[in-house]
Amino acid sequence: MSERLRLMAVHAHPDDESSKGAATMVRYVSEGAEVLVVTLTGGERGSILNPAMDRPEISENIAEVRRKEMAEARQILGVHQEFSGFIDSGLPEGDPLPPLPEGCFAVQPLEVASEPLVRSIRSFRPHVVITYDDNGGYPHPDHIMTNRVSVEAFDAAGDPERYPGTGDPWQPLKLYYHVSFPKARFEAISAELEERGLDNPYKEWMDRIEDRDWPEWDITTRIECGEHFETRDRALKAHATQVDPDGFWFAVPLDAQRAAWPTEDYHLARSLVDTELPETDLFAGVRTSVRT
Repeated sequence: MSERLRLMAVHAHPDDESSKGAATMVRYVSEGAEVLVVTLTGGERGSILNPAMDRPEISENIAEVRRKEMAEARQILGVHQEFSGFIDSGLPEGDPLPPLPEGCFAVQPLEVASEPLVRSIRSFRPHVVITYDDNGGYPHPDHIMTNRVSVEAFDAAGDPERYPGTGDPWQPLKLYYHVSFPKARFEAISAELEERGLDNPYKEWMDRIEDRDWPEWDITTRIECGEHFETRDRALKAHATQVDPDGFWFAVPLDAQRAAWPTEDYHLARSLVDTELPETDLFAGVRTSVRT
């Protein structure tokens, strides 16, 4: 008999798990895998992006509100979830950029920031870990630090000499980066909307993608998960402080999204098992090697 497959998704803030890779997680849960979301910060410095939630009683209790939102999203997705306990660094703005807040996640020494994740890996024992690329998916200091911590923990968790006192060693077999906003995806959805005679709410977003000055990672792995897009959106809407339910993210009909781009996409960064690219399964090469 095969051992139950385990997937860990490492994210910076509450809501990141629902905007990146959510349908993938729901698919694997539906297939019997165990999925754990590790949220490294509490999102305490996140802006309120939904006008309906921009109220004093919300902003004054934002940390508690975001934990409640995360609990609802976790239930919708059917995943386990835990917080690592670090403080949100916020997104600095200005020229020059102001210094990051004292004590926040992004200024922690790497070993301090990585220890809770090593502990989580050794406890949960994932076969596959997914996280952000080395630019964080976009250059938010917490997202960049999440990449650094994830790579460090992936490499260290299997070494009994490193991070003593955090549990028995466990070596994950594959590490993936999200490729969340590939230009080709928005082009495909735009073409589908044009063919249907529908307005394209992504025009402004596509201009931003065109102007971005960081590289786009190659997609090595496409996970068919279109049937779970509705659950993905319900989970994202649970983070009511972070998304406007009437905003452009939800303006494209789901059947148009499924027709144009029915996958969530990843870049295979590390693999300790044999696999053949391109992949259609995060556990490719793992299923045959995992036995009870």
